[in-house]
Amino acid sequence: MRAIQITEFGGPEVLVPTELPDPEPGQGELLLDVSLIGVNFADTHQAENSYLAPSSLPMVPGGEVAGHTADGRRVVGLLSGSGGYAERATVDPNLAYDIPDGVSDAAALALIVQGTSAWLLLRKTTRISPGESVVVHAAGGGVGTLAVQLAKQFGAGRVIAVASTEEKRKLALELGADAVVDSAAPDMTAALIEANEGRRVDIILDMVGGRVTDESMRALAPFGRLGFYGMASRELPSPVKLPNLMRFSTTVGGMWLPHAFLLPGDVVGQAMNELFTMVAEGSLRPILGQTYPLAEARRAHEDLRSRGTVGKLTLDPSL
Repeated sequence: MRAIQITEFGGPEVLVPTELPDPEPGQGELLLDVSLIGVNFADTHQAENSYLAPSSLPMVPGGEVAGHTADGRRVVGLLSGSGGYAERATVDPNLAYDIPDGVSDAAALALIVQGTSAWLLLRKTTRISPGESVVVHAAGGGVGTLAVQLAKQFGAGRVIAVASTEEKRKLALELGADAVVDSAAPDMTAALIEANEGRRVDIILDMVGGRVTDESMRALAPFGRLGFYGMASRELPSPVKLPNLMRFSTTVGGMWLPHAFLLPGDVVGQAMNELFTMVAEGSLRPILGQTYPLAEARRAHEDLRSRGTVGKLTLDPSL
């Protein structure tokens, strides 16, 4: 089968097209003929071995695929760490979800990581209550475009979208944001308070890191919460001082999607069912970005790391 393999860690240049044997499914695993592959920002960390879960070489990167089983089921699935950038992949049935009619493969891929992440950040990490203000950093990305919409669906009083380009900010307004902020704002604290009509904000969803995280935290209202789920800038925020959390009655929480599968009651399955229903009914609109041929995975990573992309990026193994 055609695949992308990494034999040394590094930037996008280490993603090399190659031919590999078909994967052998383990006991109970599903073998998928892959129709579409999801590209995540976490994949760029996986390629350079800077992700939360360490990688080992050689490796086929990628953690999510949509495709068909031998008996004709159309499913979207998460892989155990790697193996997604290929024409065939094996998936644990506990991490696979049947795609309903009315939902495309690309939309399903937009939901299984980015959609569930946005859902968990709002429902579990920051526990949104009706009427609260919500800031969404990286609002033009896969998680951000869905988080803006879900915040509104979940009753947010005011949604503030932070994005790097005029195009992304315009899209955020179309998706329901009440105000937008340029991610290059010289003082993010002041910019967020101004966008919230002079009030401090209740919830912040942040995957940027560095000074953006530091300045965003200073914009939190008493009992405000920051949900941290990535570090696109690759710059560490300042260490959190616990006495300051008490002093300002604020909370900082982290979210890493694999931990959600450890929760009782199939929380991820609950999220997927809710998200599938919303998409099929037209109340949630996954923003589908560019689709690249499988052999151009390197270009997809370059574009993603430049932060010039909008919505969900995918690879097509048939191209």
